[in-house]
Order: sequence, then C-alpha cells, then structure tokens
Amino acid sequence: MPNWGGGKKCGVCQKAVYFAEEVQCEGSSFHKSCFLCMVCKKNLDSTTVAVHGEEIYCKSCYGKKYGPKGYGYGQGAGTLSTDKGESLGIKYEEGQPHRPTNPNASRMAQKIGGADGCPRCGQAVYAAEKVIGAGKSWHKSCFRCAKCGKSLESTTLADKDGEIYCKGCYAKNFGPKGFGFGQGAGALVHSQ
Repeated sequence: MPNWGGGKKCGVCQKAVYFAEEVQCEGSSFHKSCFLCMVCKKNLDSTTVAVHGEEIYCKSCYGKKYGPKGYGYGQGAGTLSTDKGESLGIKYEEGQPHRPTNPNASRMAQKIGGADGCPRCGQAVYAAEKVIGAGKSWHKSCFRCAKCGKSLESTTLADKDGEIYCKGCYAKNFGPKGFGFGQGAGALVHSQ
C-alpha cells in the first residue's frame, strides 16, 4: 500500500498514522483506535501496555500468555484460576507432580504445601492472607471473634483454649461474675 501522506505506518493496520492520531510505543507508531490489546481488545496506554515482539497486549493477557505458569500466577496475589489459556493459543502440557523440596518436613506441612494451617477453618494460610494472633497464623476472613463474629486486630483480641474473642465477649464469657461485673468497668446493674 502506498504511503501517500508520508506518515508512519500503524503497527496494527499498516495504514498511515498522522501526528494528531499517533501513539508511540517502543519505536512503533499506532493509531489511537488501533492501540488495543491483541487478545481482549481493551484500550491501552503507557501504563497498561506490554509488548512481545511486534504484538501489544494488556498486562493481564500478556501475563496469561507469556508469564510464569502454575499455582498462583497470572491472576494476582491470592487468586486461583483454572484457565489454562487455551483461548490465547497456549498449549497446556501436563508436568511432573510436585515433590516437596524438603523431604523431611512434617506430614502436616507436606499436606498443605508448607503453609501454616488456620486454626478456625483448617485450610492453608499463605503470606498474602496471613494475620498472626495468639501465636498462630489465621486467614484475614477467619480472624474474627468466636462469639460475635466481630473482625479483630492483634491489639483487640483475647484468646482462650486456642480460640480468639473480642475483649467484650471474652469479659462476658470468661471474666469475673457477679453483681457489678460484665457491664463495663465499675458499672453496677440495678434490677427491679
């Protein structure tokens, strides 16, 4: 195709790109309307573009197609995906089963991938979701009072027999009993 206007050629449509409609990326020129992800067709800009050879992608599609493969990759921290990338032209190859790097690790650690087990739900607790309280690792969503379900922080909890409570529930259930207790510091209960 002849380049009549003398403009640069678009990296996608190969038509002339004029200054007013030009987007430059790694030495190539694109029409603003052509500067789209090759897979999902989202508009791109300098913060969202990822280049592979002559092709441009959004960072998400680039990660799925060319990024590391395996558990925990391609979707962000703490997210799992069963998408193997067939829609992106990726051929999935079944690999060898995972073997622990430390064969002498405890059976519990091997069972849940080396991560600590949450005392509330028993599932593995990985670094992205870990909260430490009462000397144990908890999921952020499990780090709640065992009685009222109120979200806790390490400074607002009390523990008893391996379970965690907000200070209010702990005082009501395990604090001193009798007249004047359980309603707050120094409060007296008047009953008729």
